Amino acid sequence: MRIPAHTVCTAIRDDIVSGVFGPGARLTEEVLARRYGVSRVPVREALRTLESEGFVTTRRHAGACVAEPTEQEAADLLELRMLLEPLAAARAARRRSEAHLKVLRGLVRLGQERARRGQGEDLRSLGGWFHETLSQASGSPGLIALLTQMRHKVAWMYVVEAPVRPAESWAEHGAIVDAVARGDAERARMLMAAHVDRAAGAHRMRVRTLQPAVNTASVPH
Repeated sequence: MRIPAHTVCTAIRDDIVSGVFGPGARLTEEVLARRYGVSRVPVREALRTLESEGFVTTRRHAGACVAEPTEQEAADLLELRMLLEPLAAARAARRRSEAHLKVLRGLVRLGQERARRGQGEDLRSLGGWFHETLSQASGSPGLIALLTQMRHKVAWMYVVEAPVRPAESWAEHGAIVDAVARGDAERARMLMAAHVDRAAGAHRMRVRTLQPAVNTASVPH
């Protein structure tokens, strides 16, 4: 059975994000095909996709390699997130379904419960599912794709510290869902903008894996 290129793409991306393949590492079709048990054809397609996403670069005489993002690129990534996450929340307020609301409310309940119990690892996963579900509720395929790609890149470029006050963070999630449920797009946008702005302070660049850039701006806090 032929394994589709998008499955191979996900596997390679996950290995890049988790650090199996570090910045600058060569990605040869033959080695990757053996690693994932596929032919070189889906690997070649996957590498083209990952290059378009910014995870892979092609070098003369070296072929495909893991990209080496600069500090400026990492800082820009958080700034873009501050623009796109509020947009997704506003669109979700206009386009969400009852099924989306049910999932979002369930995640908020679980998050608040885990926050009270101090279960940090669960909170990290729940937070990711919350933001993913909210973007799905926006009903904008292009925006959903951009946000998904952005989250992968944030996980690749940053270490994210647990919130000092997780209960407050989940109270913010709850307020966002309330605004989305009421169809209040402007309030949903405003609350999400404040939420991601506060969350930016918990992001720490993986400085040993990032290349310095000339005249870089500091990461927004």
